[in-house]
Amino acid sequence: MENLIIRRATENDDIILSDIAFHAKKHWEYPPAYYDIWKEELSISKSYIIENFVYVAEIDDIAVGFYSIVNIAEDFYADEVLVKKGFWLEHVYVMPGNHKKGIGTKLMQHAINCCRENNIAKLQIFVEPYSVGFYEKIGADYIGDSKSSIKDRTIPVYEINIENNK
Repeated sequence: MENLIIRRATENDDIILSDIAFHAKKHWEYPPAYYDIWKEELSISKSYIIENFVYVAEIDDIAVGFYSIVNIAEDFYADEVLVKKGFWLEHVYVMPGNHKKGIGTKLMQHAINCCRENNIAKLQIFVEPYSVGFYEKIGADYIGDSKSSIKDRTIPVYEINIENNK
């Protein structure tokens, strides 16, 4: 994948990153009502890009994926979901036509290096249930289950210990 570059997102990437997030999430074919619930969390704003660590994967100048890391200053509840203080890997998405090409792994390697450069010791992750194997493969540890933004649904929470991750 020699044409892959990962660069810091700019605020002008907001629309394409939102598009990638929705397309990647729709790959799993959840019920249409779920996407209405996820609309806000899958929409990437200009201010979100400015305020967080957001990086874009491109092949030949075309965005094919991205990740973001956010710093949560205090524990809070998003509806019934407890979001704990600390750094969170909030998004890792790759356009479905680019799955199984190592882009997600490259994004995660970049995210781990970003954490090292910014003295972030641990990353917490609300994991898409279909992606559990991916996160286990890259060395994330299962912490427990959390309520989801979808009623009567839980999602796994994982953590990456940056110092122990090679």
